[in-house]
Parts: sequence; C-alpha cells; structure tokens
Amino acid sequence: MRLPRRPRLLIPVAITLVVLVVALFIFAGIYTDYLWFDSVDFTPVFSTMLLTQILLFLAGAVLMVGIVGGNMVLSHRMRPMFGPGMFGNAQGADRYRLAVDPHRKLVFLIGMAILGLFAGSSTAGQWRTWLLFQNGTPFGQADAEFKLDLSFFMFTYPFLRMVLNFLFTAVILSIIAAALVHYLYGGFRIQTPGGVHASRAARSHLSVLLGVFVLLKAGAYWLDRYGLVFSDRGKVFGASFTDINAVLPAKGILAIISLICAGLFFAGVVRPGGMLPGVALGLLVLSAVLIGGVYPALVEQFQVKPNQQAKEQEYIKRNIDATRKAYGVDTAVVTQYSAKTDASEAVLQSESAAIPGMRLLDPSLLSPTYQQKQQIRGYYQFPEQLDIDRYPTPDGKFRDTVVAVREMGLPPNEQRNWINDHLVYTHGFGVVAAPGNAVDGSGVPNFSEKDIPPTGNLGKYEPRVYFGESSPEYSIVGGPNSTNPVELDYPEQGGSGQKNNTYTGQGGVPIGGVFTRFLYALKYGETNLLLNSNINEDSRIMYIRKPIERIQQVAPFLTLDRDPYPAVVGGRIVWIVDAYTTSDAYPYSEPKSLEELTTDISTSRLAVPQVPRDIINYMRNSVKATVDAYDGTVTLYEWDSKDPVLKTWQKAFGGIIKPTAQISAELRNHLRYPADLFKAQREILTQYHVTNANAFFSGQDFWKVPEDPATKKSKQPPYYVTMKMPGSTERFSLTTTFVPNGRQNMAAFMAVDATAGADAKLEILQLPSNTAIQGPPQAQNTFLSNTTVSQQLNLLRGTGGATEVLYGNLLTLPFGGGLLYVEPVYVQPKEETSGRFPTLQKVLVLYGEKVGFGNNLEDALKQVFGGVTTTPSTNQPETTNPEQTENNTPQAATLAQTVDKAKKAYDDAQAALTANPPNWAAYGTAQAALKAALEELAALQSAAPTTPASASPSPSPSASPSSSPVAAASGGP
Repeated sequence: MRLPRRPRLLIPVAITLVVLVVALFIFAGIYTDYLWFDSVDFTPVFSTMLLTQILLFLAGAVLMVGIVGGNMVLSHRMRPMFGPGMFGNAQGADRYRLAVDPHRKLVFLIGMAILGLFAGSSTAGQWRTWLLFQNGTPFGQADAEFKLDLSFFMFTYPFLRMVLNFLFTAVILSIIAAALVHYLYGGFRIQTPGGVHASRAARSHLSVLLGVFVLLKAGAYWLDRYGLVFSDRGKVFGASFTDINAVLPAKGILAIISLICAGLFFAGVVRPGGMLPGVALGLLVLSAVLIGGVYPALVEQFQVKPNQQAKEQEYIKRNIDATRKAYGVDTAVVTQYSAKTDASEAVLQSESAAIPGMRLLDPSLLSPTYQQKQQIRGYYQFPEQLDIDRYPTPDGKFRDTVVAVREMGLPPNEQRNWINDHLVYTHGFGVVAAPGNAVDGSGVPNFSEKDIPPTGNLGKYEPRVYFGESSPEYSIVGGPNSTNPVELDYPEQGGSGQKNNTYTGQGGVPIGGVFTRFLYALKYGETNLLLNSNINEDSRIMYIRKPIERIQQVAPFLTLDRDPYPAVVGGRIVWIVDAYTTSDAYPYSEPKSLEELTTDISTSRLAVPQVPRDIINYMRNSVKATVDAYDGTVTLYEWDSKDPVLKTWQKAFGGIIKPTAQISAELRNHLRYPADLFKAQREILTQYHVTNANAFFSGQDFWKVPEDPATKKSKQPPYYVTMKMPGSTERFSLTTTFVPNGRQNMAAFMAVDATAGADAKLEILQLPSNTAIQGPPQAQNTFLSNTTVSQQLNLLRGTGGATEVLYGNLLTLPFGGGLLYVEPVYVQPKEETSGRFPTLQKVLVLYGEKVGFGNNLEDALKQVFGGVTTTPSTNQPETTNPEQTENNTPQAATLAQTVDKAKKAYDDAQAALTANPPNWAAYGTAQAALKAALEELAALQSAAPTTPASASPSPSPSASPSSSPVAAASGGP
C-alpha cells in the first residue's frame, strides 16, 4: 500500500528537521567548548585535539569504508554472468537477493555510513596514541633484551599495534562482506551433497583476502616479539626465560611460516582448486599450535619449573631495575636503623627541643570543628578532609598549618530556585587556617585566619572563591556598575542583612550576546538563560569550576592528584594540584592499578572523583598546576624537565606549560611532595625495596602498609609533618611506615623532604628483621591496654559512654635512635547532633615500652622521659587553669569529690550543647572545668602508692600535672 503524496513528503522534511536539530546541539556543544577554552587561554589544546580527532575520524572512516566497501563493490562486479541459479536450486539465496537488490544502493550507503561512523569514532578515540607516536621523544635508555630506545615501546609500539588491529578488523569485515555478496549473487553455493561450489572469481577474491589476512598475521607475529617485554608469563612482569628462549624464536618462525602461507593463498588465484589454500590453512594452524603453544609449554614445564629460581634470576633482576626506575624509587636511600628503645639523657635532651612545635591537629577529624566555629552561615561549607600547608611565623620560620576554604554550598531548601542557585549564591568567602600545634583552653584550634571578612596573619588577599571543590555547576555573574548587585557576598555583622557584590574579574565566558545565550540555553536546557533580565551585556557564565575538572579539561594528557589544596599566593587564593605523566608501556615494569596504589583510609573523605581505574607502570610528577579561585586562571608549570613523556606532550600541544623558572618564590613555598605519588611509591617499595633477585623470588622480606590503627579500615595514610631524620635538620616531610607481611611489628620507616624540590629522594630507615619493634597497630594496642590510659579514657567517655573518644593520626617519628609514637585524642558528644564537633583533650606518647598520656604533648613527653624537659614552642599558647595553685599543684580533693566535679562539668557541657541555639561560651567553660577535674584525678592517682598491674603489657607513669590543659597539638595526613 502506497502512502498518500503529502505524508510521503513529510517524511524527508521530518528527517531533515531532526538532522538540523541534532546538528544544532552538536554545534552548540563544540562552540561553547571553544568559548570555554578561549576564556582560559588554552585554545591550542582545543584546536589540536579537535583537528587531530577530525583527521583521525576521517582517516579511519575513509580507510574502513574504502577497504570494506571496495571489496563489496568488487564482489558485486565479479558476480557470475549466468545468474544466481547456475548451481541449481538456490531459492534461499535468490529470495534474499530479490529482497535486497531493488534497494542495493541505499542499503550499501546506509551500511557504509554506519561502518564509517563506528570506525571513525574508534580511530578518533586513539588521538593520544597518534600524538605520542608523532611527537615521541627518545629516553636515551635501551631495553635489556632488544637494545631499542625505550621510546619505541612507549610511543611507537602502541601505534603499530593500533594500525595492525585496524587492518585486521578491515580485512575480516571485508572477508565477511565479500562472502555475503558472492553468496547473494551466485558466486558460491553451499549445497548438500557436494559441499561448497564457487566461481573462479569468488574463489580468487576470497583467496587474496585470506592471503592479506595471513600476511598481516606475519607482521603481527613479528611485532609480538617486541611485545614480550610486557609478558606476564613468568614469575614477574616482563619477558621471562620461556619468553626469550622459546616464545621469541617461535614468533620469528611463525612469522616466516605465515609469509609462506600467504604466498600459498595468493597462489590460489592462478591455480584452481582448494588444495593450496587448504594446505596453507592447515600449516598455519598446526604451526601455531605446535610451535606457538606446545613448545613454549614444554620448555616452561620441563626446564623452568624444576629450576625456576635459577632460570628466572636474570629476568627478575630486569623487572626489579625497570620497576624501580619507572616509579622513581631507584634513588631511594636505605639506612639500617637499630630503633633502640633507650637513649642517654643528653641525646633525648638535644632531640626533644623540636617536638613541642610538631603538628598534632588532625585534618581528617577537624572539619566539624571548622564547620561549627567558622561556617558563619548554613550555606557555607568546608571539605570533609582539610589540608596541610605551611605559613611563616613572625620570626620567619614556617610552621604546619591546617587550612580550608569557606566554600559556597547549596542555598537552604526553602530558598532553592533558579535565580538563587545560579545568580545569588555564586561564591565562597575566605580562608580559615589554624597552626597545627596550638589550641585554646577548650581544645579548639587557635585560628590564625578566620571570620568574614577575613582577619588574621595571612595578609590582605582577594577572599572571594568563585572556583573551588564545591562550587555550583554554573553561575551567572558580573554586570554594569550602575546595576544593583545581586550576588550574595557575605552576611553583615549582627545578622541584620547581607552584603551583595558584582563580579568584576575576567573569569568565565562572556554571555551578553543573544546568540551566545541561546547556545548556552541549549547546552543546559534552561530557558531562563534567555529570558532572565539580570543577565546583561557584561554578564559572564562560570562552569567547569572544580580545580581538578578545570585542569583535566586543559591538560587531558595528565593524571591528577586527588587532593587539591588551597594557598594564599600573591594576594589571591589559588588551588594547587599535582599532575602526573603516566604510561602502561614501560618495558619490564610491574603494572598496577593507579586507584589501588593510591587508596587508603583518607581517600574516602575526599569529595573528588576517584582516579580512573587505569593500569600504569610508569609515573612522574612532571607538572605543578594552579587554579586561581577568583578568576579561574589555570597555570601549568613544568616540574620534571627530564621526563621524556612530558617533553612529548609539550611537542604535541605547544607552549601551554610554563618553565619551572616562572614559579614565584611565594608559590614555591607552598608546593609539596605529592601524596598520590608517595602512596604509589610506598606500595611499590613494599616489594621492590628488595633488589636481590633470589631474595625477591623467595618473597620473605616483603612488607606491607599497615592498616589505619584508629579505624582499622583500609591502609594508614601518609602524614605531612615537620620532623627530623637522623643526621639531618628539621624539615617539612611526608612520612609512612611499613610492617612485614603477616605481622604488625615495624619493618621500616620512610620519609621524603616535602618542601619544593624536584629532586627530593626517598629515605628509608630499615629496622633489623630479627627484632620486634612495635608497629602502628601494636602501638595503638599498647596505648589502649595501658591501665592508666584506659582509666582516663573511661572518664573522658563520661557516664554511660555519652562522650565519644576519637583517635587522631598516629605519628611515627625517629627519635633518640629509636621510634617515638605520638597520637592526639579528641572528645565529642556521642549523640549525633548538628552542633557536635571534636575537641583535642589529650596526647598519647610511646617510646619503647614507656607510655605517656598528658594534657598536652610536653606533659606526655615528661611522663615518658622523666626529668628531660623540652623547649616550649614560641607558637604554643599557654592557658592556666584557675583551680590550680601558684606552684601548679592541683587542689587537694577526695577521689569521690573529683569524680563528682568531672560528672558535673560533663553534664554542663551536654546541657550547653543541647540548648537551642547551643551555648558555645558555656560549653567552653564546662570543657575547661572537665579538664581541671581530670587533672586533679590524675594528680590523686600519681600521689597514691600503686603497683603496676601485671595485666598491662606496657605500664607507664601516671599523668602528671600540666600548666596547660592542651597547649600544643600537631599531626595529620
């Protein structure tokens, strides 16, 4: 039944309209992308990527359509002269042919269009492989087996493999398509009896295609020889004994046999019959099974397995050397460390001077405290994981500082609408910072930068945060000076109103033109972008605002660290992000999942996307990147000028990366050794600290990263902390510990100078394997099983366990020839309320078998080291308990009275917390009273004659009185 003329005309019109609408959306996406790249001055990245992908798309589509389509056309032209019935009854094929033939051209064109679309898209997706091949930079190092520069394996080999895979796909599809056309048009028939009957043309055509396939197979066999450096057959990654002595010659032989078989297939063109192709196919299959499969298996079974350690020794050594080089751990300095548990008083005196200034505040626990003390309004928020940075003190020294940016969250639910979401609540405001070694009398951080507008010692800076980790998806900002500001800037003092602002920077994309607004309305599916009267000729739209997403957009060839951190540099808040060049094509290097390498207990707290589940075996911190929080400016700085992978990308994308010399001195002070690289390196070093092939084979000396002692979930994170390695000066460092496989005692301690230095070396203190120095989990157990500690912890928990005790980061530090453990103890109400937050109340210290549990770090150190006194830090505030006498001795009281005091103080604190609104002043007073009561109790316990409990594995002195309830605190990941 034919459709009426008018509906038939409407069909192409409807199809045209659909095509135009789809094209308009595609154009809107591409053009707005261009506008975004132009706004950040990275148009070379946009143009290079777009042009490369278009050319690869066209090349892939044209080649695939040309090869497959050409063979289909050739098959059709080779159809028999006498028609499809020449081999007798073939009603099935005839039926299909009759159905297809009237629409032959249309079916062909549609099929080729779909094929070209898929082939072109697949090829365009390989733009990284093409650019690396086109711009490859030599490493100046040769691989151990073939003596080729490593750049061949990193840049050339992946491209050759991609080309081979493309050609294989094209030839296989050509064989299938040609066979189908020959079948439809009578070139061959499958009949019973008699088997396959084919015309000479069809047989010749398919023989040539099969010959080309086998010829490609010969090339693949030859290329596979070089791919053996990525073999996982042996004990370790990389070519093994069997690969080199059996598979390698087998690949060469198979390549020659494939050439012979290809010749036999080609000979089938001039010699009729199926004997030569049959011989070729049989020879190819038989040789692949016997030479490529059976022979290597026999060598593996009867030569290697009975003597695997001796046979694989050379290849294990290759793997060790390559892996250490690829992950940058080959320069690690290993020092044997006795970790003795006693030291002379003179040594302890000299080394203890720096300890009170050490950071104890744990950035993984303090987010609720910052939220309660510095949120100001409910629409502001802080990240769950705070950051560690360094800022100078008045005397010019740098101290560890816990920092966070007060970012804009979502408006209150009752105020949610498009205008508030995108025009009013547009930016956060200010930095909040606290020195890592100081709290006030109630255990709250002693903020050095706080409030709105900001006050503190960070100097004058632009506090507005338009680009951050929690910024809205997009915001419309800016406008003429004559218009009334609509952007919420900050609440005015006294809660009587708000200060509004109009953005005056150059961040974002100008959106004043009607056409541009129309394109963004299409992009976001939002008509308000066209209709809202607040959007004017000076308006700008800000999107892609998270630092990681912003950098990834302009540098898609880099892998980014999961944890950006803010710093005040040059009067602006900037986000600093470490960027890595990675690869999975480094010969012999052990491949690992980057996500598994970098995951520990701290990563779950980061409100950023997880790194891709990429497998890598090469990693360099080659770039330091910054994002200006006010105007979104992205700056990339070269950090590892020796990295050939970075040099290759620099050739591909021009001058988008600035030289190291352009890093300002102020910015350099805030750069640090990246956490994700350190995590990857420590995972590699759990095995690859062993450099002897025989010892590596046995695996008896392998380590592991201990579980987090406080949570017993996942791995303990590395910690940024200012400390001193044996024989060196005090410095800002990134530290971690290792324990043996299957045990929890300490195996090694590792640290790296975390200050700005591209050549920083890992330093490992390796403990004797025949001693049982406590590891972090054992140290935590020693703390909790100590009688005095457990009693005071029970008091901190309050009546009925109403108070929750939280353990901060357990820091491990080389000290006096041994290892010192320091752990802050926090307290917060157990009941989950919107007003609860942790406060630092106690500090635990362990040295050898001696435990200290003091009101501050100095107090705990005195308990452990007796008469040894420390030099107080100049940054350490001193608070005085009003209930203490002049000689700092607690007032005499009975035990029952003291317990009553503690209970009353706790009840007062709970009442202050549950008040509506919470009474923070009363809460602080109650906390101070609670601390005083605990001090009195500790004094009573120490004054009474006691005998250490035999059940305690590590008895310690009772807590001694302190002049400061909690004066110093510092530590954290």
